[in-house]
Amino acid sequence: MASAATLAELEARVQGCLACPLGPGRLRFVFGEGNPSADLMFIGEGPGRDEDLQGRPFVGRAGELLDKMIGAIGLERSEVYIANVVKCRPPDNRVPTASEAQRCLGYLMRQIDLIQPRVIVTLGATPLRELLGVGEGITRVRGQWKRLEPQGIPVMPTFHPAYVLRQYTDDVRRAVWTDLKAARAWLDRPKG
Repeated sequence: MASAATLAELEARVQGCLACPLGPGRLRFVFGEGNPSADLMFIGEGPGRDEDLQGRPFVGRAGELLDKMIGAIGLERSEVYIANVVKCRPPDNRVPTASEAQRCLGYLMRQIDLIQPRVIVTLGATPLRELLGVGEGITRVRGQWKRLEPQGIPVMPTFHPAYVLRQYTDDVRRAVWTDLKAARAWLDRPKG
């Protein structure tokens, strides 16, 4: 994995992964997609039914909302990179176990190393827990800057689009909008 020099090379090496119980049950390996040198990376939990069918992250209703969220901060889906903690669909869209997530985490970390985003937005509690080791609930930590070490990449935790669809209130939408604006403001800072 560490010797993979590009995202395409990494994807080719890991797409047949059977390191955890999720692999044999998948239809498609959902590696991630977007700009390989994106300044902004979104990281979700794992593929759902629509993603498993299409082999692409965030293509169902939550994906449509994520596209709108990206557009609201003046970007297009093709300008960012979108990935998940696990690359295969957990049965019945359940939360991936810690063991399953840890089997895939190396893939995600290598994606981050290859992309080198300036900002990461985590979507929901799972990427926050698995990537940063933050066990508090997303409602307690969303909107509070974190840092991915050792890379030092700023991370903005926010609600998962599926949660926003289930809890479609002014407060939830306002919270996500605040988080996305903060991530965009970080991107708009001068580099260096």
